[in-house]
Amino acid sequence: MQQAPDVHQAEPIPAAAREAIEALLQSGDLFRYTASEDAPVALLEREFADMIGSRYALAVSSCSAALFLALKALDLPRDARVLIPGFTFAAVPSSVLHADCVPVLCEVGDTYRIDMEDFAAKLDDVQAVIISHMRGHTSDMDAIMALCEARGLPVVEDAAHSLGTTWHGKNIGTIGAIGCFSFQSYKMINAGEGGILITDDAELAARAVIMSGAYEHNWKKHKGPRGENSTDLAEAFARWQNRVPLYNLRMGNLSAAVIRPQLPELERRVRDGRGGHDYVASRLAVSPHIQVPAPLGPEERAPDSIQFNLVGLGEADIRAFAAAAEARGVKVQIFGLSTDNARAFWNWRFLGEVPELPKTRAMLMRACDVRLPVHLTRDQLDAVADILLAAMNEVRQTAAA
Repeated sequence: MQQAPDVHQAEPIPAAAREAIEALLQSGDLFRYTASEDAPVALLEREFADMIGSRYALAVSSCSAALFLALKALDLPRDARVLIPGFTFAAVPSSVLHADCVPVLCEVGDTYRIDMEDFAAKLDDVQAVIISHMRGHTSDMDAIMALCEARGLPVVEDAAHSLGTTWHGKNIGTIGAIGCFSFQSYKMINAGEGGILITDDAELAARAVIMSGAYEHNWKKHKGPRGENSTDLAEAFARWQNRVPLYNLRMGNLSAAVIRPQLPELERRVRDGRGGHDYVASRLAVSPHIQVPAPLGPEERAPDSIQFNLVGLGEADIRAFAAAAEARGVKVQIFGLSTDNARAFWNWRFLGEVPELPKTRAMLMRACDVRLPVHLTRDQLDAVADILLAAMNEVRQTAAA
């Protein structure tokens, strides 16, 4: 059996980024509003919006900051109830609380996607919705948007894990009113930290820009789409200047300089990530105890990790499987089997009373997560699959003894 690859190692940052950083260091222009125009952050926003297919983009300090600003831009009343999936990262309910709103959790099924029956049952008691495409698994956006549009509910897409994923050929993040992406190191585009918010709505864009920290007249350095002469954005800025708080969640030019040269790499990374994921999934399919959920019909995923359910195993065997894989060099995260996993909703004690979600809890107790960086070679992918299958064989042999 081959040695396990380092699944936590990212691709090298392109040389163009190092050159841009050196130029910034020589100039000292690290603040996004120092330049009169065409600062690296402003260029990133325009390039990202063009790439993803949106009118406006706002680069910020993290995806959590983008989610917070999205809710504030929607101008929700204090204590507005926001429906979120029960399977997401703790930053999502935290962003809701930070925006002076109340998280409402709905069930998530065995495919890691929203349970549509529970989702629909809770919609009449909320004022907004955040859809987390958790680990890049897209819920039924056709059904979700139809239900929300019928009730006039704004939808925010938490697309932290879904840059490059499409639904009916449309980029995830562009379906709801606002999309939020992450540039954290384990995402498709790596800046260590950072995020970006996109929208087609000038009013939402203006509010988010000002609240992100565009004080005085710095909002004038934010432009609409290339070649567009519309005054919508400028008029919205004028309406909201000095009328909303400044939260200072801006991205700096150094981060933008790291991100911009990676944008042309996205298509290749998505292709390689999907190929690696599907190959490992096909290898794991030989085990009746490992089940990788299939994508929905309209979905083209952009995965950089693989998730699978353990079937027909009790908790002791599930723990033994994880230990056997780790002993061979592959870390398997089982979302529900730790005391502090930030993706297990019962660990969100900052919410106060945490609701019981039996379907979501049952899924999390046997859902496994393994990183598959897009740069892994076929031999390295085989090594990961071999280790997971060997760990499962060890567990089954021990159980049969």
